[in-house]
Amino acid sequence: MKTKQYKTNIMCSSCIAKVTPVLNETFGEKNWEVDIKDPKKILTVSSDSLDEKNVKATLEKVGYKAEEVV
Repeated sequence: MKTKQYKTNIMCSSCIAKVTPVLNETFGEKNWEVDIKDPKKILTVSSDSLDEKNVKATLEKVGYKAEEVV
């Protein structure tokens, strides 16, 4: 399983509530988390078929952005 981190514009618990359905559907309920205490608002995703384009497209569906942390 691959794990990657992404800088996002997910700022609060309401934002997390908005992205939860699409992230759960795409990656699975236990395969992602957002650290809103981190200044970069880090989204960590684990998946066998992890693809940066897929992460970005998934978040864009609900109005958020992601940029891979290198």
